Formats: sequence, structure tokens, C-alpha cells
Amino acid sequence: MRTPLGTDEEATIYSENLAIDNDKHDLVKKTDAGTIHPQDTGLHAWLFLAGSFLIEGLALGFPGAYGVFQDYYRTHPPFQTSSRLLPTSNFFQGIMYLGMPVTMGIQRLCPRLSVWSPLAGILVMAGALLGASLATTAPQLIGTQGVLFAVGSSLAYCPCIAFLNEWFDRRKGLAYGVMWAGTGLSGSVLPFALQHLLGRHGHALTLRVCAATLLVATLPVVYFVKPRLPPTAALHHPFNLRFALTQTFLLHQVANVCQALGFFLPSIFLPTYARSVLGAGGVASASTILLLNLASAVGCPVMGWLSDSHHVARCLFIATVGAALATVLLWGFATTVPSLLIYCAFYGLFAGSYTSAWTGLMRQMTTDDAISDRYACKETDPVMVLSVLAAGRGIGSVLSGPLSQALVGDYWHVKTYGAYGTVYGPLVIFTGFTAALSGIVLFWKHIGWIH
Repeated sequence: MRTPLGTDEEATIYSENLAIDNDKHDLVKKTDAGTIHPQDTGLHAWLFLAGSFLIEGLALGFPGAYGVFQDYYRTHPPFQTSSRLLPTSNFFQGIMYLGMPVTMGIQRLCPRLSVWSPLAGILVMAGALLGASLATTAPQLIGTQGVLFAVGSSLAYCPCIAFLNEWFDRRKGLAYGVMWAGTGLSGSVLPFALQHLLGRHGHALTLRVCAATLLVATLPVVYFVKPRLPPTAALHHPFNLRFALTQTFLLHQVANVCQALGFFLPSIFLPTYARSVLGAGGVASASTILLLNLASAVGCPVMGWLSDSHHVARCLFIATVGAALATVLLWGFATTVPSLLIYCAFYGLFAGSYTSAWTGLMRQMTTDDAISDRYACKETDPVMVLSVLAAGRGIGSVLSGPLSQALVGDYWHVKTYGAYGTVYGPLVIFTGFTAALSGIVLFWKHIGWIH
């Protein structure tokens, strides 16, 4: 069995087998393996994970909370008259996801750049928020708070993914789950804080406070977000994406895009559904997203832990079928605010943990000789496996915005119980259907279509 890139064997390669002429190549000098910190344990590993948790939480948390800004922009000048031009938050998240293969590939080709990338990304994100505070038109807002922030987010976030693959091996799934829980935790805090700031101080000052908060929270820990192994010239082949053409990966990617198409819809419409259909107040409506994100913060590390010892197809099946059952049974028949909040907790727990199972596929694509021999992809970089999966999720994220507008409308006149009897009926059905359909990977495994 081949060993994934980023293990202790690779450290030996760095320290013993890469004594290359520094006059010809700008490489790190020969390194004593004893100075390389251990994997899966030790203060440095956990400090790295803590720093990545914070950076990931804010890099993805602010785009996730963009809906709060969007509601404000629609009802306040100077963007009130042009608010229809502003995309949903999923569009901006999709930009970041879609750009990950390119960003990650460049950083893998030029490892020295990745060392400074987290700091550069933080500064770009802060600059984007400051620029947005000065914006007076919708295109300016899209360019700063949207596109520029997404670029900075990708610069800061991609090294966290790449370096974590070096710092953790046996506990890799758990570590990725803990890092991804940062989005769930920030997503449960930021919307309330932003609503308060926007209501009292307006968007300009709120965006400046966000920029300052981002700098204060992340700059002290960015030092710890560093590679475990010394950066050298490119040892990987990041743009060797033959793995993406394997039958196993292609089928997983189809299921991944399918899951993403419906995954983002509840977070967009749950507050509106609670307010317009169930008559919930402002706090109760916002609590739907709070519970969803908190449950996701719990589900991510649990699913990551499961992926360390169980086949990826089984883990994905648990996440998708759990989300599907919760959607069609709990949201579909919710007639009170408490019942809807129960749904939010279950949906966040299962659907929110979906990506934490990706580590199982990363491991499989880099260690399964049956796959590598058939498709000649022996030099697969596990980090690129994750980035291509993220791009698939980006496709679903971008498409879910227009889909949501098409699914919710007055054309639905079915007289039945719960959410199914409202204009949100098609949305509930679609969300449940895409979640259930993406769980087909377990069936594909049993019939031998995937390894």
C-alpha cells in the first residue's frame, strides 16, 4: 500500500534524499529529521489546529453570514434601489470553492508561497471589508465584499488544508472535522452580532469593525499555521488530476454535487419560513440558523472521527440519509417553531458533517493500489483530491441560488399538511431528494462500482 503524502516517510525524503544543489534550485537545506515535530500529537500540532480553526471559522464565517448584510442592503440606502443585483451568499462561497484547485495547485507547486499565504489572505480579507465599507454602488460591493474577500479567504484557507495533511495522519479525519467545526461555531455567533451592529451603527462602521475583529483574532495565531515539513521545491504533482477521471472519484463527485445542490437551501430559507409561515419573532427566526450551525460544529468532528475508521461510503450514507429523513419528516411536517428548531438541530448534525467524510476518500485515492494501477495515478496528492471535491461543492453552491428562486413560488397549490402545503413545499421535497440521492454511494459500493 502506498503512503499518503505528508507522512513521516516523506519527512525522511526531505531530510535524507533531497540534498540538491542549492546553486541551481532554491531549495531548503538538508534538514535533520529530529527537528520535525511529531504527527497527531504535541503542542505544535494542536496550536496549528487551533489557528486553523480560527482562520477557517472567519474566512468562511463572514461569507456564510452575508445574508444578514443582504437583508440590510435591501432595505437601507445606498444599495436599496440596486439590491436586486446582489447575489446570494452561496454565490460568493461558490467562488472560493471553485477556485480552490487552482489556488491549491499553485501553492503546492511553490511551497514557499504557501508559508506566507495565510497572512496574505488575512490582509486581503481585511482590505476587502474596509473597501466594502467605502462602497457606494452594488458592483463595488460585489467586487470587494464578494469577489476580493473570496480570493483572500481562499489564500488564507487553502494552506490550512494542505498543512493539516502533514500535521495529522492517524487522526486526520478528526482534525479536519475540528477545523471545519469553526464555520459552524462562527455561523452561530456572527449573524446575531452583525444584526446588532448593523441596526445600531450601519453597514460602513460594521464592516470596519469586522475588519478589525478579523485582524485581532487571526494575526496572533497565524504564526502557528505553518507546515510541519520544511518547504522545498515542488515534490508533488498538483495538476496531475488523473484521479478525477477514475470511476470511483467520478461517482463520488456526482453524489457530492447532488448533495451541494440542496444542502445550502435550508440555511437560506429557514428564517423566512419561520417568520412568514409559523409567525416566529426575530429571535426565534434567527435561532434556526443558530441551531443549524451549532449542530454542524458538533457533527463535523464526530463524522471526521468516524471517517478515520470506517469506509467513506458508509460515512457519507449516514450524513445524507440522516439529512434526508430529517428534511422530509421534520421540516415537511413542522407546524410549530419548536418542531422546526428540532429539525434545524438534526439537519445541521447530519448535513453539516458531510464534508468531514471527505478525508476517507482522500485516503482511499492515495493508498488504493487497485485504483492507481488501473488509472496510472500513483502520485495523487490527497490535498488536490479535497480541492477538486470542494470545486464540485462550489458548483452546487453557485447553482443553489437560482434554484432556490425557481423552487419557491406561487405556482405550488397543493393542499396538504405542514410545509408541503405552503410555497416552500417544492423546496423541502428537493432538499430531501438531493440528500437521499447523494447517499447512493453506499449502493454503488455494494455493487462494485466504487472501491
